[in-house]
Amino acid sequence: MSVAIDRPSIAATYATIRSHIRVTPVVEGSGSDFGLPPFSLTLKLELLQYAGSFKTRGAFANLLRREVPAAGVVAASGGNHGAAVAYAAMRLGVQARIFVPTVSSPAKVARIRSYGAILAIGGDRYSDALEKSEAVAERTGALRVHAFDQAETLLGQGTLALELETQAPELDTILVAVGGGGLIGGLATWSGGATRIVGVEPEGAPTLTYALRAGRPVDAPTEGIAADSLAPRRVGELMFPIARAHVQQVVLVSDSAIRAAQQALWDGFRIVAEPGGVTALAALLCGAYKPSPSSERVGVVISGGNTTAVDFEQGAVPTP
Repeated sequence: MSVAIDRPSIAATYATIRSHIRVTPVVEGSGSDFGLPPFSLTLKLELLQYAGSFKTRGAFANLLRREVPAAGVVAASGGNHGAAVAYAAMRLGVQARIFVPTVSSPAKVARIRSYGAILAIGGDRYSDALEKSEAVAERTGALRVHAFDQAETLLGQGTLALELETQAPELDTILVAVGGGGLIGGLATWSGGATRIVGVEPEGAPTLTYALRAGRPVDAPTEGIAADSLAPRRVGELMFPIARAHVQQVVLVSDSAIRAAQQALWDGFRIVAEPGGVTALAALLCGAYKPSPSSERVGVVISGGNTTAVDFEQGAVPTP
């Protein structure tokens, strides 16, 4: 039976997962906090979610809305989805097997292990890990929990938009990073065009840019400093028609802009985020997206914080 991907289903999913997730806070500010014109700026701090990213929403949506067999669950991940599935499985008493590529950061690998999942590292990119995970699912009968191309995943990620709407109801625009498209697909589903949704991608991993140009999901490069979270090779089939209908713009940012956004977030707010987590903010800071001065109310999702880029001995965030 197919699962509807719409606002009522997102609301129902939120009711299901609400007791298992954090309502992550927002910080109200201004473009002037980052040396930009003084437009209204709201940061959604989803890096404070359990397991360190928005992915926890989709993980619980899968484990609570689908039947989990005795063999447990299996997932492939650049790191954050794996940590989220491992965390949800630990909380619910389910066995989890997670496959990650060699590009995954040490922080994410350590977090997955800390939740007691069976971890396997192999292949250079997410697509390699996905192939291995699917073979294990086929052999064992474990439930596949896809990082982005699964209806329950999209519904879970869409709960972020529901939550943000109650916290900052007057936003004109939301900037969100894009990898496989689960988060932006969920946000765009909830918005339905009522709020401008802007996707932000690294120049080295333009998955949605390539898909929109081709008219369908196609392979894209998988490079850059955010490759462990924003480089799955192609966007999901489920999210693509949603993005084509309700994502108003997609912009690209360089690795240097992402690094600068990490530093700016630390300097201005003392918040440490991973490269993929600040990619949306990078679009504002480098000018890839330019809000209307004073009048536009912009929201930015800081989507993940699983990084080791902190030197507490020195009290600083080193340049990656």
